[in-house]
Amino acid sequence: MEVVVEEAEIKVEGAIESLKRGLAKLRTGRANPAMLNGVMCDYYGEKMEITSLSSISMPEPRQLLVKPYSREDLKSIAAGIAAANLGINPQVEADCIRLIIPPLTEDVRKQIAKQAKGLLEEAKIALRNIRNEARDCIKKDETMSDDYKERVEADLQKVIDKGTKEIEALVNEKQKDIMTI
Repeated sequence: MEVVVEEAEIKVEGAIESLKRGLAKLRTGRANPAMLNGVMCDYYGEKMEITSLSSISMPEPRQLLVKPYSREDLKSIAAGIAAANLGINPQVEADCIRLIIPPLTEDVRKQIAKQAKGLLEEAKIALRNIRNEARDCIKKDETMSDDYKERVEADLQKVIDKGTKEIEALVNEKQKDIMTI
């Protein structure tokens, strides 16, 4: 029945990766190419992710440079960035788009820190759901003795506790990064 614990461990890793992707999208005082992950652009009537249509570099700590693979996509990429509500105005140049990350005010930092806390709560809910699903599987299994079920549940709880500590550490680190001027 350790299979249930192993499956829960895989799901916990997935929840942690999902949290990492969510935290990477949050702004800090510095530029981060991951901020543009998930930004969708119109590409001949289809929605495509910005990373598929361009390369993103960071020439300065507060600046991103988006170079489309094709100059024809320049306007649609700029429109996609503007529509993503990142709080950044894209500056279209001859063959690239420059994104200057403005310094964050104290209010904006607090708001972004709240968003990070919201992502933490979502991750904790995901971990609780994983634990509850695994416990239901353990309880339904009639072939195990009660002692063995308790041991498996204890192993499951260790996996969940480890995941909880990891997501809390990730969010605390991100909040410190956000609040640093």
